[in-house]
Amino acid sequence: MDRNRKWVPGFGAVLLTLLSHMTSALEVPLDLPQPPTITRQSPKDYIFDPRENIVIHCEAKGKPHPSFSWTRNGTHFDEEKDPKVLMKPGSGTLVIDISGEKAEAYEGTYQCTAHNEHGTAVSNSIIIRQSRSPLWSKERNEAIVVQMGVSLVLQCRPPAGLPPPVIFWMDNNFQKLQLDKRVSQALNGDLYFSNVLPEDTRSDYICYARFPHTQTIQQKQPISVTVLDNSPEGERRPGFMTPFGATSTKMVLRGETLELECIADGLPSPEMSWQKDGGELPSTRTSFYNFKRTLKVSEVNEADGGDYRCTATNNLGTAYHIIKVTVKAAPFWVSAPRNLILAPNETGILTCRVNGEPKPKISWFVNGVPIENAPEDHSRKVDDDTVILSNVQSGSSAVYQCNASNDFGYLMANAFVNVLAEPPRVLTPPNRVYQVITNNPALLHCASFGSPIPIITWFKDSQTSVKNGDPYVIHENGTLDIHVAQPLNSGKYTCIATNILGIKENHVFLEVKEPTRILMQPEYKVVQRGMSAVFECKVKHDPSLIPTMTWLKDNTEVSKDERFQVDVDSLTITDVEDEDEGTYTCIMNTTLDQDSASAMLTVVEATPTPAIVYESPDAPTDLELTDQTARSVQLTWTPGDEHNSPTEKFLIQYEDLLHQPGVWINLTDASGTSTTAQLKLSPTTPAAPDDNPSDVSGVGTQPGNLVISWTPLTGFQANGPNLEYRVQWRAKDVDEDWSSKNVANVSKFVVTGTPIYVPYEVKVQALNDYGTASEPEAVFGYSGEDLPLSAPDSVQVMVHNSTLAEVHWEPVSSPSVRGKLQGYKVYYRRERGFHDTEEAAEQSEQVLTFSGNRSEGRLPGLQPYSLYNLTIRVLNSKGEGPPSPSKKFETPEGVPGPPSFLNVVNPSLDSLTLEWGPPMNNNGRLAGYTLKYQPVNTTKELGPVKSMSFPANETSITLGNLNSSMLYKFYLSAKTIKGSGPIITEEAFTVMDTTRTQPTVETGKGPTEPPHPTSPITQSPPPLFHKAPPVGPAFGNVNTSMSEEGAVISWDYFGHHKNVYVEYIVENSKDDWKKELVNGSHWHMIKGLKPGTSYKVRVVARDPSDPTVHSTDEVLVAVPDIATQGWFIGLMCAIALLILVLLIVCFIKRNKGGKYPVKEKEDAHQDPEIQPMKEDDGTFGEYSDTEDHKPLKGSRTPSNGTVRRDESDDSLVDYGEGGDGQFNEDGSFIGQYSGKKEKDTHEGNESSEAPSPVNAMNSFV
Repeated sequence: MDRNRKWVPGFGAVLLTLLSHMTSALEVPLDLPQPPTITRQSPKDYIFDPRENIVIHCEAKGKPHPSFSWTRNGTHFDEEKDPKVLMKPGSGTLVIDISGEKAEAYEGTYQCTAHNEHGTAVSNSIIIRQSRSPLWSKERNEAIVVQMGVSLVLQCRPPAGLPPPVIFWMDNNFQKLQLDKRVSQALNGDLYFSNVLPEDTRSDYICYARFPHTQTIQQKQPISVTVLDNSPEGERRPGFMTPFGATSTKMVLRGETLELECIADGLPSPEMSWQKDGGELPSTRTSFYNFKRTLKVSEVNEADGGDYRCTATNNLGTAYHIIKVTVKAAPFWVSAPRNLILAPNETGILTCRVNGEPKPKISWFVNGVPIENAPEDHSRKVDDDTVILSNVQSGSSAVYQCNASNDFGYLMANAFVNVLAEPPRVLTPPNRVYQVITNNPALLHCASFGSPIPIITWFKDSQTSVKNGDPYVIHENGTLDIHVAQPLNSGKYTCIATNILGIKENHVFLEVKEPTRILMQPEYKVVQRGMSAVFECKVKHDPSLIPTMTWLKDNTEVSKDERFQVDVDSLTITDVEDEDEGTYTCIMNTTLDQDSASAMLTVVEATPTPAIVYESPDAPTDLELTDQTARSVQLTWTPGDEHNSPTEKFLIQYEDLLHQPGVWINLTDASGTSTTAQLKLSPTTPAAPDDNPSDVSGVGTQPGNLVISWTPLTGFQANGPNLEYRVQWRAKDVDEDWSSKNVANVSKFVVTGTPIYVPYEVKVQALNDYGTASEPEAVFGYSGEDLPLSAPDSVQVMVHNSTLAEVHWEPVSSPSVRGKLQGYKVYYRRERGFHDTEEAAEQSEQVLTFSGNRSEGRLPGLQPYSLYNLTIRVLNSKGEGPPSPSKKFETPEGVPGPPSFLNVVNPSLDSLTLEWGPPMNNNGRLAGYTLKYQPVNTTKELGPVKSMSFPANETSITLGNLNSSMLYKFYLSAKTIKGSGPIITEEAFTVMDTTRTQPTVETGKGPTEPPHPTSPITQSPPPLFHKAPPVGPAFGNVNTSMSEEGAVISWDYFGHHKNVYVEYIVENSKDDWKKELVNGSHWHMIKGLKPGTSYKVRVVARDPSDPTVHSTDEVLVAVPDIATQGWFIGLMCAIALLILVLLIVCFIKRNKGGKYPVKEKEDAHQDPEIQPMKEDDGTFGEYSDTEDHKPLKGSRTPSNGTVRRDESDDSLVDYGEGGDGQFNEDGSFIGQYSGKKEKDTHEGNESSEAPSPVNAMNSFV
């Protein structure tokens, strides 16, 4: 095609962009007057097959219906005068019958015109050319003789076909030449040798050209190459065979594929690499071919221009070549063309915005006539790429064309200006019911038409006016958008369209449904081979929606096999095989939404069942052959001992002494009760074969071949000398003779030159020197497949919800499959998310295979709020066909993923600080976070839950007023307008309050260890609540810490086991491990550990039904000894110091004066609370024990309730050095008065309370 041709009426192309106030998306109903609009046309460049009719499409709509006419090569084309040309009724499509005619006569440039009373629209210029596959020009190739190690180029120079041919090299046996880093084929078809070897010597280097449209293959004359090794070339540095010189240039158009090639010679063969100077190669669009000799960059843009450096390297050096790439651009749209609908006296604007390199030139036309030659219109003003129409009047409707062209092509579009005065009408069908899932957006349409443009208003339940604002948005086209639909939004909605000519209303209904949720997810299964596996998948859904359950295995729909039974809420796999292992996903779809969950199936060896051993029977005896004929003989025998087990059968074998001596072959068998058998024999004299080969099949292994194979006859079956096989074949359902070939001593035969994937009948017959076997039955097979030619067309994507889309396509035609249709592969990749904060991480391409002749499939597991790109390929047994044009689609917002982390830091007595990170996948516009937390007591009971919400920009919080030494559990989730996502959890302790706890002394024990501050105990988040883990059990980190009650162990665990134990043992002990069961928690406290001892601790998961045991690594826990604690040593030092001070004071008092008369002291003290003792019972006056059994405050009394006097109470020697002696605040010595010098045993354990007045008095003599 001539890309430099500029469009003129009858020749060109137009790009038209229409901008107007509120009119961009209007469509005129077909019952109203309107100018023509082209709805279908053939591509600009149309290459036809001369064996088929030429069909040039041109269809249009309008009111009244348009008439059609054609031009060819710029002049009127009268189709009625040519009996070979037919125009289809009701359209402008031409059908040209070229049978028996010279197809070249119809080549040329065609253009279609559609006309009615309101205007004229024109099509693209359509260049019609015949496909050509010319013969190779005759040439004589001289034999090539080269020395080993030199470089070599074998030129192909194929004939110029239309379209260009596909080039490949083969030998005389139609075997493709093997290419590697030493031998490569260039883009122009030439064959390059970086260095030649002796094995390159051959006389049949043949270049083939395959012409795609006609499916014909032409071949070049064979080239002979002889490699000598008498004077081999030595090793050398790399050098470039193509391109030549140090630099070269390459021009490529925007949007096309850039192909760069560098082929180097050298010995050893060089390695190739590529780089772009001053930049990086675009990784997602770059690919390498031909052992990195070819670089391809797809969808080229302006940034791909620059210098590309190819480097050839071997062990002797490096060579470089720079290719300077320039990117040009044919015209391309900046804004899409729009029709313009105006009411009388309104003003509108037509805009034609394009870009390209060089900058395109823009020309305007009206009804196919240059605008400067059109009738003068004072309401019209042209300003470069804009046409302004002011105060238009009825009858001024027309079709405008815009031509944008440069050196590399042109663009064309028609856009009409339709002047109408029309009252409003609502195009949306009345009483339409819209159904959406709760928390999803609802779009209620009110498509309307009128001129002037109608104003749309909405009412709910016929009375409440709906205004713009949360939760409603009314779009410019009249659609009512409810961002987050709730059940209360259900009801009847009325839209009213109004303009100056009238009013029209329409009613629609909204139903907000409950979401679909999987309640019981499939669980991880380990199943023995041959047993059954059951995956449950119980679902809750809105009762008014009909659910559909789909099961996938490794992203492919579960095959329809009798072993796979799909029930309402389960999948049962019977007689499990190794191939059944994988990830199974249940997808529950309704017409509105879906949910999915996955689990993994692991297949293990079955436990062998001990075989029952029976004693073998003895061999038969007395074998005798009788009644021999030319073809049979009778064998009789005497059975051996059965050894108490009945004989099932007798196996009769023979030895072919002529062909296979020493090898016994099974001939037949007889029942276990028989003693005779009639045996069939080969003829004793030579004869024709009795049997034909078995297992005959015909299968194509390569394009253009058919491999016929069979199981040969044994020498015993040959029946005579010179055994051969007559191989016969012919195309099925074709009235033609059989082709045949006799072969010997082989078991297969390859038929070459067959068409692609054609059914064949094949037969193989045995024959020898004495005749042939019986006529064999024909079997059916297919010749070799080739890759499919076509790509699926009309690809459409319907997005059901944020994670599910449905793709539809037009299946390819059967001939283009060129093989057995296996199905269609859908390749889709997430290009980016729509949220500004998300990084555009490289996403791997995903593939779903849909078996059979399908035209639709569902894409589950999509990521919400994302842009996806999709292509489809057809699949046969040979491989995949070309991709369909890429299709982009968008998924709506969904709930976010879990926050990326949740950490607890800075613990104190009554507060904890939480820090978290945003979700890895926002799945929409992040609205904020929800934090819930509750205390956990020592019995692991959960306390009341408190909830807090935070905006999206907050990622930390300090919680105060918490209890000290308390475990708290935290739950954090992110949310979007769709709702909250999965939660992650953490657990942490507040610090223990050591100031409130004093050491206590129990009877017979020393002080207990004071508590220590406890660091937070954290655990990793468990699996997401809505998705079953697809992998087996695994332990994470194990953490340990000590508290006053015991050792605290915490861990991460993601598994299916129900029984988890904490096991511990004294280090270096040979005792059994002690274990304590954990009830679903991720932490446990071990109590009763011996101070000063080290323990080994591990966490173990096991189930009675599962022999597999999962365990963490052993960790060492050291329990501190109270005698080695700093606080304990300090306390003991303080007590020792106090005792020393007491001893010094007692010694000083004793040295000052002998005795202390108690009587004088008693007389000296007149405290009214101190009463004299009664002489008879030793008690004090009115404080008798008989009256009040309570001791005086702060006192301790003997067990009998009395305070006794000692017989000798005037000496300090007896008490001053006692263990209970103390000093009062005034420094005077006091002691407990007793009738004995030896204290009662209970007195030695008294506390350090203040002495009672009674004891104080009795301390003095």
